[in-house]
Amino acid sequence: MQFRAPFGRKGREQITKKDTFASPTRSETLISETEEFCAHNYAPKHVVVAEGEGARVRDADGREYYDMLSAYSALNFGHRHPEIVAVAKAQLDRVTLTSRAFYNDKLGEFCKSLCALTGKEMVLPMNTGAEAVETALKTARRWGAFVKGVPEGRQRVICCENNFHGRTISIVSMSTDETARKGFSPFTEGFDIIPYGDASALENAIGEDTAAFLFEPIQGEAGIIIPPDGYLKAVREICSRKGILMIADEVQTGFARTGYMFACDAEGVRPDIYVLGKALGGGIMPVSAVCADKDVLGVYEPGSHGSTFGGNPLACAVALKAMEIAVRDDYPAMARRKGERLLAALKGIKNGDIREVRGRGLLIGVEFSVSAAPYVAKLISCGVLAKETHEHTIRFAPPVNISEEELDDAIKRMTAALSE
Repeated sequence: MQFRAPFGRKGREQITKKDTFASPTRSETLISETEEFCAHNYAPKHVVVAEGEGARVRDADGREYYDMLSAYSALNFGHRHPEIVAVAKAQLDRVTLTSRAFYNDKLGEFCKSLCALTGKEMVLPMNTGAEAVETALKTARRWGAFVKGVPEGRQRVICCENNFHGRTISIVSMSTDETARKGFSPFTEGFDIIPYGDASALENAIGEDTAAFLFEPIQGEAGIIIPPDGYLKAVREICSRKGILMIADEVQTGFARTGYMFACDAEGVRPDIYVLGKALGGGIMPVSAVCADKDVLGVYEPGSHGSTFGGNPLACAVALKAMEIAVRDDYPAMARRKGERLLAALKGIKNGDIREVRGRGLLIGVEFSVSAAPYVAKLISCGVLAKETHEHTIRFAPPVNISEEELDDAIKRMTAALSE
């Protein structure tokens, strides 16, 4: 897709000062239709993406943007990576779904490759990140009862303040975000909440009924919160010594986003359970998985857990190619190199409203002392798509394979939008 500047000064005026009697634009019509018929559980920015290629998208009226959000890191490989698209098309001509009532010729290869990448012995395939988190929770409870010997119904899982693991009832039960919780009680029991990044709090919270500690190596939705150096190693040591499972939710941070294949690699740590999703689907399919050794995932028997679409051949084919590309093209190194440039550029912006810039690899947050929404609007007007989280922080996470030239151009636009 040939990139054209989305609009200059004249273009902005045309958009913000539309003739009262002009017909609605294609984007306005589509937004109106969506607002009328779609539940209002999101508040999207008024950009209607109609096409995408690599790090760029085009809206329904032909304006073009750099995608610096990447569907919350699901698009590490960019929009429509040609190799992944080709694999998906080829699989569409063969078979797409069998359910787990039968084997298919892609599932075994997918599981074997993901085991090799994570260093684990088994994979339990699912579809969405929330499904994978729910699977990890069920695994922890069953492991607690069957292996650790916690009396049935007393298994507990420790998690962190300001976490984001999804939207199901059980997951919002351990959330501290009241927006995610209001009106959804009664909640699931069995969770203990501790401050994030505090290893001593974890040590003190573990009791005889504790089965696991579930955490994000970097808290994304909370505003790109990076724990103190040594935290992951301390968590690993505590979980091993106390005999509980260390569960890393790497749905957003996995597959090179942070400059490592998995964010836990930053401290050379391997959790007992990886929770994976988003980029595993190559930007095409919802694919998620729980990866662990046999002494953990071996607690399941037929009928105890499942998913009709989990491990379907189309998803497996796409994920196999995505993993191949991530390793072959050294995506972690790409994310480290480009992330250093982007982080340095953002830290160099002069603006008294910017409180802090922080990040690792291509997962970066710019925190403001004021509402970040007006700055998001300025970014969009400059041809850069991003979104605020928790009101004050803008999250930047471009595709890992964004070209050097595109990154330079995006940085210029971001600097113009965010400078005083």
